[in-house]
Order: sequence, then C-alpha cells, then structure tokens
Amino acid sequence: MSNPVFFAPVGALDDLAPGAEFVLEGIEARHAITVKRLAPGEAVDIADGAGKRLTGTVSHANGGSLTVLASELVEEPQPSVRLVLVQALAKGDRDELAIETATELGVDAVIPWQAERSIVRWKGERAAKAHAKWQSVVTAAAKQARRAWIPEVRNAVDSSGLAKAVEVAGLAIILHEAAKTRLRDILQAWDGALAAEAELPREVLLIVGPEGGISPREVTRLCDAGAVTALLGSHVLRSSTAGPAAVVLASDVLGRW
Repeated sequence: MSNPVFFAPVGALDDLAPGAEFVLEGIEARHAITVKRLAPGEAVDIADGAGKRLTGTVSHANGGSLTVLASELVEEPQPSVRLVLVQALAKGDRDELAIETATELGVDAVIPWQAERSIVRWKGERAAKAHAKWQSVVTAAAKQARRAWIPEVRNAVDSSGLAKAVEVAGLAIILHEAAKTRLRDILQAWDGALAAEAELPREVLLIVGPEGGISPREVTRLCDAGAVTALLGSHVLRSSTAGPAAVVLASDVLGRW
C-alpha cells in the first residue's frame, strides 16, 4: 500500500536532504495524528503541492506537529502536455464532483466557467468563497490520489474570458453531443503535429458545458477563437462525468499514462 500523503507549504521542502528531519505543523499535522493516527516508525510522504515529495518515517507525533525523518526527496516533473478542465458551473455540486474526479485522474488545472446557461452564479463575496471551495476540493482529491502536484484552480471566466484562453491554448476542445469528429481522432492528430513542431503550446483545454448545454452562440464564439468540437462517445454524459471521461482518454492518447 502506498504511503499516506500530507501537504506542506510550497518551498518548505527546499534544501532538505536524506537524513534530515522535517516538522509538519498545522491542520495537516493534526489530520495525520488525530485522524490517520500516524505513530513513530510509520512511513509517510510529505509533498509541497508543486512537485517536491519527501518520503520518510515518523520520528515524533505529538501535540500539533509531526516530525518526519527523510529517507528520500524527489522532484516530480509536470507532464509534457498539461490538461486543463474548463468546467461550467453546475447545480447540485456536480461541478465539484467533476473537478474532484478529474484531479484523482491527473488533471493539471481547472477553470470555473460561468456559461450562459449555468444556473449557478458566482458573484461578489460568493465568488471568493466558491473559488476557495474548489481549491479545497482539488487539494483533498490530490491527497487522496497521493499526488505531489495540486491542480491550479484558475480565476473564473465568462465566455468572453474563455475565448481569450482558447486563443493561447495549444488545443481547445468543446465536448459536444452534435460534434462529428471523435475526441480520440482530434487528440491523435494534434499529438502528431506536436511531435513535428516542438514550439506548439503544450496545453489542452477540455471544455464542458452546464446541464442545459453550451449555447450555439457560445460554440460559435469559441470556435472562432480556435476551439474545435469533439464527440466523446455515443452516450450523453452528465456535466459531472464528461470532463473526467475526457481526461482519461486524453491521458491515454497523449502518452501521459
């Protein structure tokens, strides 16, 4: 069984070496001691959420701190192609379920999208709280999946902001039930072009609409900015499952798995 993972602040693991002790404090330490009940001698990983991972054994676990004796420190590189899930805001926490599952499957970043047909709205103080909740969701999912990287939750965008993101992406794909081209075929063609042209941007946006679907006006606007539509499969998926399914397929086709 793999070691449990707990997160330290970015930079906290810098300059450590095998044989050194690291002291984890705060909420993560309390979770390790009171919930996981880690005790001296047990193996544990500490990650900084930005690729650095310390593997070691607990030497002290008391109060509000966990002391870990480092046996190995590694830096895990980011994938050569980054996957970004653009998830339309959805009711009933389906958007949070989507980003949670996508994180466990390896997505690198998520973008909250205020689509025209999104019932949920992020406004004012609620927007800040909702963004923080999304970051909490992906952090917990990254811990569950034993990841060293915590996906970035980018600022929420409306359709105008999303069009600007599409313009600078290597590939932007709208998952759409009326599309004629399979997602697999689009990814394979782009992967071949990527191999031939090293300077192409290496970020793929996977765009998922809300429960009511993406409006025709939005599809046109995003395609004018450079996006393409793709058919994920023969069935219509919920907003909570389409993104994770696309992450799985993209990870396979693009050699991330």
